[in-house]
Amino acid sequence: MKVLVGQFVTESNANIPLKNEISNYVIAFGDDCIRRTHVGEVFAEEGIEVIPSVFADAAASGVIKKDTFAYIEACFLNAVREHIDEIDGIYLMLHGASEVEEIGSADHHILWEIRKLVGPYVPICVACDPHGNLCREYVESIQVIRSYRESPHTDSVDTMKKVARMLCDLLKNRQNIHSVYRKLPLILGGEQSVSTDEPVRSINAYMDKLEEDPRIRSCSWHVGYLRHDSPVAGCGVVVVPQTEADQEYAEEIADKLAAYVWERRHEFHYTGLTMMPDEALAAALGFEGRPVFITDSGDNVTSGATGWNTYVLRQVLKVQDLRKKFLFANINDPNTYVQLASLEIGAQAHIRLGVGHDEMSESVELSVTVKARGKLQGFMFRREGNYGDSVTVSVDGLPIDIVVANTKQAMVEVHQFEGVGVNLDDYDVIVVKQGYIFPELKAMGKMCVMSLTNGATPQDTRIIPFKKIMRPMYPIDEI
Repeated sequence: MKVLVGQFVTESNANIPLKNEISNYVIAFGDDCIRRTHVGEVFAEEGIEVIPSVFADAAASGVIKKDTFAYIEACFLNAVREHIDEIDGIYLMLHGASEVEEIGSADHHILWEIRKLVGPYVPICVACDPHGNLCREYVESIQVIRSYRESPHTDSVDTMKKVARMLCDLLKNRQNIHSVYRKLPLILGGEQSVSTDEPVRSINAYMDKLEEDPRIRSCSWHVGYLRHDSPVAGCGVVVVPQTEADQEYAEEIADKLAAYVWERRHEFHYTGLTMMPDEALAAALGFEGRPVFITDSGDNVTSGATGWNTYVLRQVLKVQDLRKKFLFANINDPNTYVQLASLEIGAQAHIRLGVGHDEMSESVELSVTVKARGKLQGFMFRREGNYGDSVTVSVDGLPIDIVVANTKQAMVEVHQFEGVGVNLDDYDVIVVKQGYIFPELKAMGKMCVMSLTNGATPQDTRIIPFKKIMRPMYPIDEI
């Protein structure tokens, strides 16, 4: 037996002025594609041959240009056409939060075009991120679709392998099944749906319980993605039956799961300690322990923001008699990086930091000393690869260090800070470009506070000017 595999990942934030071109993607083919999908060994253990299509990953970034998407989709479709008479099943990792100019969801379009080629009965199993958007037509064209349970996504690779095993089972025990979908009139941000908090913890436990039923193959809850305006935005649930005889029963379970989530809509809340920017800084300055992590949530790079914002830095520069040592990791300013990159460690410079795109990224003049240079590293299952370069500077006369980067990259794991040449133990307060704080930093922080800054990733869904989403939609509308 033979299985075609591929992966496509893009979180398209329409609120940034940059669009994805092919140069924004990590592209892999052949054995490298198989290795990066993390499922090759699952199929090898079952004696199933793997046919690679394409691995394409731009992570969280902008809307995709049409010509860029056309190339990536063609890589998927050409692989299917070439092997159409050999393929017994298809495994895909499709993130779910993409948007192509003039087209809409890239994930949906790829799946539909593949389905046209292979027909309705070839098993297709899809692993996805819970922060992706679904619709009924998309879900019902797939035999199995399953999202990660955990946010942050500590179970991502395990979920990919779980979905691959489900495909192996379907190939051995063919069933004419399809996934069952229920859309909810509920729209949430990732910072309101962290899996260690309620009600997500209880939702996950409920799905685990439902999956103990031998008639149910899989259950998943999809938070959705709200950084581009789309008719398919919003939460949903998916239930996969075990056999064709269980299809109607899966419909009943989908109704129960949808009702369970909906009944808890008032329980969703920002995770952890959340404050307006002035309050967040005051809390960090007044806290006696160390370190404190401040997340600049309006410039959350993990949700597609640019990393340009200098707002929190300008807040700190205004503090009189600053006694706590601050680290900013990172501020993305390619031009200033170029100015600093040729300087030796210990060299002094006068810089204008901030790209000046808007009031949040307004530039500030600083006299600095070069402290370190390093490489930006990936995190979680994207550790390999080159993610850019950095120079760390110390602001003359102030206890402030800044990692100046030539691209955007979230700093969520300790090894990333080591990669840019800084030691977290040296600082009282570390400012990062995230929404919810990731596990390693959360464990280290004596206090973590999410600053509700403005920018490309505002946290209050009620102030986002949606035009295309289903209405009414809670909490934008009272339901």
